[in-house]
Amino acid sequence: MKFIQTEIKDVIIIEPSIYGDNRGWFMETFSQTWLKELGFDISFAQDNHSFSATKGTLRGLHYQLNPKAQTKLVRCTKGTIFDVAVDIRKGSPTYGKWVGVELSADNKKQLLVPKGFAHGFMTLTEDVEVQYKVDELYAPDCDRGILWNDLTIAIEWPMDIQPVLSAKDENAPLLKNAESNFIYEDQK
Repeated sequence: MKFIQTEIKDVIIIEPSIYGDNRGWFMETFSQTWLKELGFDISFAQDNHSFSATKGTLRGLHYQLNPKAQTKLVRCTKGTIFDVAVDIRKGSPTYGKWVGVELSADNKKQLLVPKGFAHGFMTLTEDVEVQYKVDELYAPDCDRGILWNDLTIAIEWPMDIQPVLSAKDENAPLLKNAESNFIYEDQK
């Protein structure tokens, strides 16, 4: 298992060790032990699985407010996505900055997205499946979003197209108008 610290503290890319032979392969996708070794005390409460039929589908940028904020452990199990985490913690030295990584069924990478970050992804292939763990159950009253193409965030999405969006995502507010109750606390 390889853990890669991104430019934004606590957003981690995870590259699993893959063990293969003539039968196929095996990999560990989650371990409470390695999360604790990274300094995270996370107990996941729910697994989610999404399917996107069309290349260029964009889901996000989503988050839940405190007290129902979610840490996410994201992986793509079919196809390829460009996965993004945006720091929305007020007072953070990286507030409004983003990290993006390609996750695919082939590279088997995962992205750990902590509380205080908006999350989204764009599908780069047809028929994409994304699975992710969250440490808090879905809470509709805490569900929020930020507009995917907010110029103050300036995410460099890998496809220069009008993405396939839900009405909710198409009408999400800009970061400056988005409700957020996250305050940066440097604990590590």
